[in-house]
Amino acid sequence: MPADRVPAPGAVGAVGSSTMAQPSRPSPPRRPWWPWAKRVLATAFMALVLALLVNLGRRIDWAGAVAAVQALPAATLLAAAALAALSHGLYCCYDLIGRHQTGHGLPRRSVVTVGFISYAFNLNLGSLVGGVAFRYRLYTQLGLGADVITHVLGLSLLTNWLGYVFVGGLVLLLHPPALAAAWVPAHPQVLGAVLLLAVAAYGALCLGARRREWQLASHQLRLPSGRLALLQLALSSLNWLLIAAVVHVLLQQRVEYATVLGVLLLAAVAGVVTHVPAGLGVLEAVFLTLLSQLPQAELLGALLAYRFIYYLVPLALASALFLATRKGVLAARS
Repeated sequence: MPADRVPAPGAVGAVGSSTMAQPSRPSPPRRPWWPWAKRVLATAFMALVLALLVNLGRRIDWAGAVAAVQALPAATLLAAAALAALSHGLYCCYDLIGRHQTGHGLPRRSVVTVGFISYAFNLNLGSLVGGVAFRYRLYTQLGLGADVITHVLGLSLLTNWLGYVFVGGLVLLLHPPALAAAWVPAHPQVLGAVLLLAVAAYGALCLGARRREWQLASHQLRLPSGRLALLQLALSSLNWLLIAAVVHVLLQQRVEYATVLGVLLLAAVAGVVTHVPAGLGVLEAVFLTLLSQLPQAELLGALLAYRFIYYLVPLALASALFLATRKGVLAARS
């Protein structure tokens, strides 16, 4: 197994723990109200989503939803599966960015395999079990140290949400979804512009900042180059567009794509805030509430097909891959 190596001075992605004593810095002003405010907002949002789940669960025609799944054309299912495969393939490349940035020497195939397994488990079991725990376990087995794994994980998370902020900003600025006022900010174009400015600020920082290294706790992080930041943005933005395309195809284009994309982005945030593994029920509640103009059974049928294609099939493949890698590790140790 290749061990961690430290790139030569000036190489892209040097990372490691700081061994020199850092000068003491004044502590930032404390805001005792902020943790409480976050808890109140998160609790209120969770209560809203849970209330929607209970309310919708009582009114759902499950038999009709199953019939709607069975009525989906084979061509529609195949197109959705192809888009889902492209999306998962793109997400696997996020860890290749971390490979380039940190300079670790693992083969690309191993990195892509870890990315696929982690993403599939992340979707179905939540970020702590999937995106975090599986990455640490698999990369540790492959010989990487904790500092490098942390850097790779951080870049992957940053890449994912960078594209989310960019796509969300474009949607709000150019095509705010025609949804109930409770779900859309009073001035969506202003919020969209703010999100896009945040992405632009990150790009400018990566492109022209003189200070390239930052200290985070005991980890020394290096700012990506401008080209790498553009790659992060392109991969993640395309991935979010592909995920929405899967749902759009399964809805058989009965709702315009921009609306589906906006609802999907809202559902993603709802799933993160509520901490429900796989956003189970949360995604369905958001879609059923915001796309109420569609027949409920058909909409739920499309979402069930989406869960099977985008969540469960990759989970089955990832489980088989994980067991195979685990078996290989045990065989190598025996």
